[in-house]
Amino acid sequence: PNPLEVQKQKGAQKRAQMGKHAKEPVRPGTPEPVEGREHVYVQTELYLEEICDRILEVDGECQTDEFLDRPPTPLFIPAKTGKDTATQIEEGELFDFDIEVKPILEVLIGKTVEQALLEVMEEEELAQLRAHQRAFIELRNAEFAELQRLEEQDRRIREEKERRRLEHLEKLRKQKETTEKIAARAFAKRYLADLIPSVFSNLYDSGFFYDPIERDIETKFLPWLMSEVEETLQKKVLGRTMLDSLIRTVVEKRLDAFSCQPPPHQTEAPEARPTDAAPQVSGETDAADQPVTEKEETDQPVAEEQPSDPISSELGESDQAGTQDLETE
Repeated sequence: PNPLEVQKQKGAQKRAQMGKHAKEPVRPGTPEPVEGREHVYVQTELYLEEICDRILEVDGECQTDEFLDRPPTPLFIPAKTGKDTATQIEEGELFDFDIEVKPILEVLIGKTVEQALLEVMEEEELAQLRAHQRAFIELRNAEFAELQRLEEQDRRIREEKERRRLEHLEKLRKQKETTEKIAARAFAKRYLADLIPSVFSNLYDSGFFYDPIERDIETKFLPWLMSEVEETLQKKVLGRTMLDSLIRTVVEKRLDAFSCQPPPHQTEAPEARPTDAAPQVSGETDAADQPVTEKEETDQPVAEEQPSDPISSELGESDQAGTQDLETE
């Protein structure tokens, strides 16, 4: 590694140790002296030393050589001991393959064939055992199926017998119940022969039997008719009131127009001016009052530029028409 990096690491470790020492908690001091005594700083060691507030510290350094990589260690090879010897073997000196290996091969082949025959026989015997086992299982399953069929047949017979017995009991119960009902009906018929007409007559008198059309007319049509008639009358009364107020307003305006004096510069025809101005004022007042009548949605039309006598005659005719409509309704 680089020497500068080594020095930096050492300096960092030293600073970390100094910070750790600074963070260590301060040891507790000596307890307070008892009454009449006091603490005195004295030397208790064998050799005297100077006591100061701060411990003297001295930094020491030492420089080492740079780190050099060592070459890899060579493979360890032990030293040779003894002498080298050799032997030459000529052809045919060791053994003859046909003479010495053939008996061994015959024995191996014979044992292998014998083992194969034994395995084949064992497989055939196992196949026969499996066949006998399958036949036995099939026979047992057939017998078990036959047993289940017989049990099911017996169960169906028992259920059919129980069902027939219950049907017979139900039939007897229904016959008895029918007999009791017939007897009760005959008795009730004789007892209620005169009761039913009286009950019907009382119910009819009480109003339980009624004509649906008549009841519908009384409960639905007549209230609707009365409400419509009342609404129509209210509309007609409102129209008459509005028309009366309009007529009153027009008459008052005409009266004011006739009562006012003519201007000084119109002295040529003093008699014709009021008569000519009156229709104009009435027309203007009628035109001004017409939107009011349309806004109120009255049923009576307002005639423009008509004298008071035709208006009163029209009012009388409208009243007669309204009374005739009410009588027809």
